[in-house]
Amino acid sequence: MKHLLKLSDLTDKEILEILNLADQLKYERKHNIAHRHLEGKTLGMIFQKSSTRTRVSFETGMYQLGGQALFLSNRDLQIGRGEPVQDTARVLSRYLDGIMIRTFEQKEVEDLAKYGSIPVINGLTDYCHPCQILADLMTIREYKGSFKGLKACFVGDGNNMANSLIVGCLKVGMSFALACPKGYEPCEDILQFAKNYGDKFTMTTDIMTAAKDADVLLTDVWASMGQEEEKAKREKAFAGYQINDAVMSVAHKDALVLHCLPAHREEEITEKVFEAHAKEIFEEAENRLHAQKAVMVKLMKG
Repeated sequence: MKHLLKLSDLTDKEILEILNLADQLKYERKHNIAHRHLEGKTLGMIFQKSSTRTRVSFETGMYQLGGQALFLSNRDLQIGRGEPVQDTARVLSRYLDGIMIRTFEQKEVEDLAKYGSIPVINGLTDYCHPCQILADLMTIREYKGSFKGLKACFVGDGNNMANSLIVGCLKVGMSFALACPKGYEPCEDILQFAKNYGDKFTMTTDIMTAAKDADVLLTDVWASMGQEEEKAKREKAFAGYQINDAVMSVAHKDALVLHCLPAHREEEITEKVFEAHAKEIFEEAENRLHAQKAVMVKLMKG
């Protein structure tokens, strides 16, 4: 494991190793056990998309691990003024011990890893969101004890969250059901990946069919960052793709509800369901910190 560019690059074993280390680091943090594994290390954080959880969790995580994080916005870097990504990668590799980037195109992340000589972590692209899904998997295992026999159901857009959830959940042994409107399916390569898992993956336009007997229900906003101009069109397309009492009634009684946040209450999820499951949703948000610390230790400790 040299980078975290997308979950499909990792083996099943590597994903579980990250989750195991994340559990350990979370335990140590809760019990005030120092774990300064990255003493003297520096992480550059490139943000071409704004963020709450990604910035704060990576910056705090590096501090807790004994290292330093540098916030680098698009306005602060020459890459925002047209410097080729391959030049930026080679320069930053001489200053830093790792790069985290949150951007639009997956190719930019891949090129940073290709031309640089230090670990690169994908903090989010339009294609995938591996760090969020590691936190989701960590949360599911915390609450359920194991992945064995579990069914996850994602309701909404076949976006970066759906792309990464399909890969992550199938790789750790869960079955996965996706409910999305026609025309909003995940990327074709993700669907081809899912075919390798046979009937453990299903996709439908019927939310109730997808949610039936689910152990975990997940959703995301209908219009992600950069899709604001499509808001009205998407509201129409996603009407009915909401986690509400009716959907919860067909899932298992002890089903978890997770949301990567920010949440638009009364759109993709009702206020009532959100607040009833706020404990696990905000545990999921906290686990971004622990999962990402595990990734950084795996990649940057040396």
